[in-house]
Amino acid sequence: MRVLGIETSCDETAAAVVTEQGDVLSDVVRSQVELHAPYGGVVPEVAARDHARVIVPVVREALRKADLTVDALDGIAVTTRPGLLGALLVGLSTAKGLAWASGKPLIGVDHLVGHLLAVFLKREGSEARMPAFPFVALLVSGGHTALYRVDGPSLDQIRELGATRDDAAGEAFDKVAKLLGLGYPGGPVVDRLAAQGDAARAVEALPKAMARRDSLEFSFSGLKTAVARHVAQRSVRPEGQALHDLCAAFQGAVVDTLVRKTVTAALREEVTRVVLGGGVAANRGLRARMTESCARRGVEVFIPSFASCTDNAAMIAYAGALRLAAGERDSLDLSPATRTSLPRVTRKGGGLR
Repeated sequence: MRVLGIETSCDETAAAVVTEQGDVLSDVVRSQVELHAPYGGVVPEVAARDHARVIVPVVREALRKADLTVDALDGIAVTTRPGLLGALLVGLSTAKGLAWASGKPLIGVDHLVGHLLAVFLKREGSEARMPAFPFVALLVSGGHTALYRVDGPSLDQIRELGATRDDAAGEAFDKVAKLLGLGYPGGPVVDRLAAQGDAARAVEALPKAMARRDSLEFSFSGLKTAVARHVAQRSVRPEGQALHDLCAAFQGAVVDTLVRKTVTAALREEVTRVVLGGGVAANRGLRARMTESCARRGVEVFIPSFASCTDNAAMIAYAGALRLAAGERDSLDLSPATRTSLPRVTRKGGGLR
């Protein structure tokens, strides 16, 4: 079974062809980073317009690389939620047009489910290990930070254990990078500078992020505010080794809470497998700390390849292929939504629970 996936939930225009076994036949991603960099973040209207401009060439390239025509496909999967509404509409409209013209099944996919299943993608030259169900998944990206228990690939088999009350981890990275004058996107830059720093020399300036041991929820707004205060108290932004040390302290604080709560969730759920997903799963500090911490507790860690961590259409095509193999499909009146279809248990905002 070969399924075309289309992904336009934020600032990547992507298309891919994947089988229900997870074999990636093609994967094309066009990033909008340069378009949004001058603004320090994603501008929804700019994103939607660029998706509309390039979506057809991207889909054509994905089909060309897979050496397939639309007629040879078994279905067309598309991200329908969550994401920027205008951006989602571009991908969904394209998928609907292809499905209607070709008579192929249309399959809507939740973007978060795609990330949770990205670990099963089989890319050429990659020897990624595949977990068995159930597992605890840490989904951490620019827009989402949450822990899930995953007992299978369908929506009713995925349960949120805890999520962020405010900023997502990736969002905090980008905002801190902006405060430090490091440009956008900030995550990769902070990660690179942190590798050259000593967190101990700057850690006193930063609080622990949502340190409550009885909670699986996250909060990064206080950490971001502490960095802003640290910078404001000085006449100039930190440079050189001081900048490296501050990045190391900030990244260390974020990684510490992500790892600690993930391991706690796995032990509570009596699950011996942990999966990382989302763009921040490409962070080298997080990958190393998670692997080390889980190994001490006898928990296996499964991390997708870098290409499968960031937004891509291969994960959408794979999740769609599984739905199609289960006999599921959607009608042409399918609509986009800004919120995930996964039930949420974490309430936004501060205060006691």
